[in-house]
Amino acid sequence: MRYLDQNNPTQFYVIGLSYKKTDAETRGLFSIGSDQQLELLENSKLVQCKSSLLISTCNRTELYGFVSDPEVLFELLVKYSKGNLDLLKEIAYVYKGEEAINHLFKVACGLDSQIIGDFEVISQVKRSYEQSLEVKTSDVFLDRLINSVIQASRKVKFETELSSGATSVSFAGVQYIREQFQDLNDKKILLYGTGKLGRNTCENLIKHTDHDAITLINRSQEKANVLGQKFDIHVKNHQYLNDEISACDILFVATGAQVPTVTKENITNDTPLLILDLSIPRNVDPSVAELPNVSLIHMDELSKKTNETLKNREKYLPRAYKVMDELKTEFYAWIDSRKMVPTITALNQKLKQYKDSELQKLSKSIGEKEQEQMMMLSDKIVQKLTGQFASYLRNNSTEFDRDLNFIQEVFKLEEVQAHE
Repeated sequence: MRYLDQNNPTQFYVIGLSYKKTDAETRGLFSIGSDQQLELLENSKLVQCKSSLLISTCNRTELYGFVSDPEVLFELLVKYSKGNLDLLKEIAYVYKGEEAINHLFKVACGLDSQIIGDFEVISQVKRSYEQSLEVKTSDVFLDRLINSVIQASRKVKFETELSSGATSVSFAGVQYIREQFQDLNDKKILLYGTGKLGRNTCENLIKHTDHDAITLINRSQEKANVLGQKFDIHVKNHQYLNDEISACDILFVATGAQVPTVTKENITNDTPLLILDLSIPRNVDPSVAELPNVSLIHMDELSKKTNETLKNREKYLPRAYKVMDELKTEFYAWIDSRKMVPTITALNQKLKQYKDSELQKLSKSIGEKEQEQMMMLSDKIVQKLTGQFASYLRNNSTEFDRDLNFIQEVFKLEEVQAHE
């Protein structure tokens, strides 16, 4: 496969949707559970989709892969989500080749996040890649690409201040309640859910509030106990959910369920209650906001409310893009090196043909020992010439494709094959 070769019928695409054009409900329609993510990747191998990667977070669902037609990716996403094809095509973005690669770099570096500089997304990219490895939908291209975006994300994080302040939805939620209440020490906080978002929220709550006032509930008691022991916080059985909601002042919901897990029926008193729903799809039924004692904040609203505090990050964007572009340039250089392999291999074979032809003519006029010496010497010359061409293409060529074609034409390398 000649990566990014426009003449190749198979191209690298990404299709997806994000917070930029869709609200939480719509994103929820195309959110894909962990089990179904593996099924989708497995099925991608059956529909001629190569090197596939699926990213499904609260803010985006994206499917990357080598296909001859992006329609294949659309059909895969629809098959494993609750949305329909017409709606997906209406709201989705489609990027091809370098645009798809550039997009993944931006996503991984937190430059395409709802909260600029959110570096939690790189953890999701890593998990998505682990899934691709598990079901064997990765190849040398995707391996290298993911390695490059991880390096870029790490450099952006540590070489710029883009990650200062609220770098995630979970922290934005904690920041919000700190702004709403002058003193959190007398507020009882209930955290419902122990998935990644729930764990991050729990950690941020402990760092920035009085953790003695935090209670944790999860459907899986075992997971709740593990997290409770780690942070030394109260854990209650799921059967007491309604009682704990009645007793708390602030409720964080991050269960990661595909349907609402908190409804009007769970709220049994009329004391003031602030609920922060950090999940996609929504884990709190929107009708809960109709209750006069309830203030319901969703993650979409959180991001809007924190925009002002994040304005300061904009001055770090030029440096972040520069750091990202450095790693991206290295990745494209690797693609070029892969592209030249078949030409250099064919050149080496062509030069060896010249060598063999000339040595054949000399074979009758020189002895066996001289033949061996000539063979060794000519082999070294062929390797040195081939190496010089490779070095020039790799390090000095300013118009790589033109120079590659020039070598192919000069030496008549008609049988250069696409490198897999």
